[in-house]
Amino acid sequence: MFLTLFVILMVMWLLGFFAFHVAGGLIHILLIVAVISLVAHLFMGRSAA
Repeated sequence: MFLTLFVILMVMWLLGFFAFHVAGGLIHILLIVAVISLVAHLFMGRSAA
C-alpha cells in the first residue's frame, strides 16, 4: 500500500517538476509525502515481520 503510494507520488512529483514546471513549493509537498510513505512502509514492514 505505502509502496504504491510512494511510486504514484514520485511520478506525480517528477511530472510536475520536469514536465509542467509547476512553480512554488507545493510540488515539493508531494516529494515529502512520498518519502514519508516510503519510510512508513519500511518501518511497518520490519515490525510486521
